Amino acid sequence: MTALMIQGCGSNVGKSMLVAGLCRAARRRGFSVAPFKPQNMSNNAAVTVDGGEIGRAQALQALACGLDPVTDMNPILLKPESEVGAQVVVQGKRLTTVRAGDYAKLKPSLMPPVLESFERLKSKYDLVIVEGAGSPAEVNLRAGDIANMGFARAANVPVVLAGDIDRGGVIAQVIGTQTVLDVDDAKMVAGFLINKFRGDPRLFDDGYHLIESRTGWRGFGVLPWFSEAHLLPAEDALDLSSGPQEDGLTIACLVFSRIANFDDLDPLKAEPGVKLVMVKAGEAIPGDARLVILPGSKSTRGDLAFLRKQGWDIDLAAHLRRGGHILGICGGYQMLGTRVSDPEGIEGPAGDTDGLGFLDVETLMTPDKRLARVKAVHAASGLEVDGYEIHIGRTEGPDRRRPFASVDGRDEGAVSRDGKVIGSYLHGLFAADDFRTAFLAQLGIQGSGINHAQLVEKTLDSLADHLEAHLDVEGLLGLAR
Repeated sequence: MTALMIQGCGSNVGKSMLVAGLCRAARRRGFSVAPFKPQNMSNNAAVTVDGGEIGRAQALQALACGLDPVTDMNPILLKPESEVGAQVVVQGKRLTTVRAGDYAKLKPSLMPPVLESFERLKSKYDLVIVEGAGSPAEVNLRAGDIANMGFARAANVPVVLAGDIDRGGVIAQVIGTQTVLDVDDAKMVAGFLINKFRGDPRLFDDGYHLIESRTGWRGFGVLPWFSEAHLLPAEDALDLSSGPQEDGLTIACLVFSRIANFDDLDPLKAEPGVKLVMVKAGEAIPGDARLVILPGSKSTRGDLAFLRKQGWDIDLAAHLRRGGHILGICGGYQMLGTRVSDPEGIEGPAGDTDGLGFLDVETLMTPDKRLARVKAVHAASGLEVDGYEIHIGRTEGPDRRRPFASVDGRDEGAVSRDGKVIGSYLHGLFAADDFRTAFLAQLGIQGSGINHAQLVEKTLDSLADHLEAHLDVEGLLGLAR
């Protein structure tokens, strides 16, 4: 065995989840297996053990394999900073920022590091399961492609196409993809599968057989909707939704236009006593919220303007007057201060922006990026927290004299005089069960005692069971060459 690639007939068809499930299924068969995604576009990044950053989905897939995440698992990471530009991270380190129209010129130089990372993984593991990006049907992007068929052909990896029946038109998705593919690209496709089916799969038998007959591709099954998917970390901001609980005390999170590293929310969403509400553009912050979270952002000053455009600054002031609490994480922490200065234009146009003024601190954006997995001690409770930092900028001011935590003996974060407003650069806080329970107790929320790490592991096993029950997993893994 060597490698297998899952590509999609479109974005958000469930490729990341399919790869995670296949990774866990292969591991349970006794194979050493690793995930790989040549190119990812996401502002939800994970810090790796080798000191870089990769897409959050690849970190989850690494967990499914029983591995620590490393940069080779996602050698090219694009982090959107505006509607037309993105930061380019190569093998874990920032290379440059480019406009979308200029990225095509850069792509040819990125295939060598992609293949280098892939070959390193291939030499270490029995099997590498590869995730594509977007869709190979986007033939306008085919020249210099490193994410889908360009990679598959360069690395000689067989492809299985996944279609999403939940969005409708799946027959056209699969057959249409074959129609527009280059003949040699189409030869890389070994088969297809249908994802996210709701109801009785037998009702799709005729459509399934039509796809087989029209394409000549082998079908690997119809996968019903996986109801436990919300318990696994989401990578795409488009997947962000409020928690499943309709009862419980409300915690609200603002969905910024450039929201980043929002995996902080996953453990809260799983808490039975928490009603997590994602507040989106045009919506008001719920008046009954005990806590409002300002999450990370890839563009702090840009999202400050976005926040004010929604009127959330007024809502936040009213929230505090009602006795509510605010937690700002990373970019959200920077927004809580009195000023954010970016004299070099690192995150956008150079300049200064007034902050919300809820913390007496100021932030200066600097070129240096803090990227580290850390162990911290929460100042108020003395509890240990494993987390990570991934940010630019230095934050200083009087409220730093009341730190949120300590990291390697240095003070971290800031707390307002009345204790109602907290800012921290630490991501991943709520994955620490004891800390999460203590923090929620301060808000009057009874924690459930859930072991979040065990919950994720159990859900990955359930995902693998789900694939085994409905797909020809043996046949899929047998395709690897």
